[in-house]
Amino acid sequence: MEPKVFELGDLVEMKKQHPCGSKIWKVVRTGADIRIECQGCRHQVMMPRSKFEKYMKRTVNPEE
Repeated sequence: MEPKVFELGDLVEMKKQHPCGSKIWKVVRTGADIRIECQGCRHQVMMPRSKFEKYMKRTVNPEE
């Protein structure tokens, strides 16, 4: 299995959608913990890197 690649500022699609209906999140902080921001309602969530990599589906191009 290939490692999931993401950087600060990337837009990522998660497996589960946020209650506001958006599945697209922006990576705001990286490290042992990852902070992501919902692109629908701007809510921020911080989670361990292992959990983030489990729930992350793919990196999204800004044009999409």
